Amino acid sequence: MSTKTSWWQALGLKQRLKLIVYALLLVNFAHYIGNDVEQAQHTFHSGWRWYDWTSTFATTLDELGWFILLFLLELETYVLSDDAFTRGRVIAMNVIHFICYVAIGHAVFAFGEYLVDLAGAVHHLDTTLCAFANEGLSFTRNLAYWELDASNCVKLSKSSEFYVFSQGQVISDAVGMTVELELAWADLIEVVVWLFVLFFIEMRIRLQDRGISSSRLLSFATTTKGFLYGILWCLAGYWAYRGHWIFAWDEALWILGFMAIGMNLSDWQKEIAQATTPNGEVGRSN
Repeated sequence: MSTKTSWWQALGLKQRLKLIVYALLLVNFAHYIGNDVEQAQHTFHSGWRWYDWTSTFATTLDELGWFILLFLLELETYVLSDDAFTRGRVIAMNVIHFICYVAIGHAVFAFGEYLVDLAGAVHHLDTTLCAFANEGLSFTRNLAYWELDASNCVKLSKSSEFYVFSQGQVISDAVGMTVELELAWADLIEVVVWLFVLFFIEMRIRLQDRGISSSRLLSFATTTKGFLYGILWCLAGYWAYRGHWIFAWDEALWILGFMAIGMNLSDWQKEIAQATTPNGEVGRSN
């Protein structure tokens, strides 16, 4: 009888769960690319600049940045041993970190600018949607888009109040505008909260890298990170409430993915505590 085992069987339960979560996140990534492509089809016009392209695909760039950061954190907190952190590798990882932060920072700016764009939307009262049927606009509500024309204008909305935004390419009624503002705020809050989560993860890494397994600052970082995850779970509930189940599912997967990094840090923290000698010398093994 053969005693050979596959690499999957050789993994512990915790590592299998991490790989499943990471794989599912990659699948969801394709969905976000599709959403950005659809939005671009309805908002593109001949006057677009390079920044308009990057703003429209801000979610795709943001997700890509987070994927790379998650991969680097997995390397840093579980896969690589201390000996693997050569000067060249550390520099390369820092450069990649910086590029990812730029991509995520761009998303924060783009989401904030979109809120400004919505605040400056052109308000039309006492009119009908059909009055805009021949202006080449797209009607949107709750992230769904329709090319507006005379055949569908009555079906899309019977309101008498409308807003035109996205550089004059998109129109929505009062109900749709309320939802659009909520979704825009949710996007901005989400990316800012994730940045704080990353900040406290990095804080834990730096503290534990110095051999610290117990301190008020370390406890504060861990506790605050748990509170931030609570905010993100609430956002996942909001996505589900709006019917965007794939967004809620994706939010949950990202939380689980970064909780996996937290488990790596907790295991490392235990190693530090166990390896601490009476004279304060510590060691680490992965």
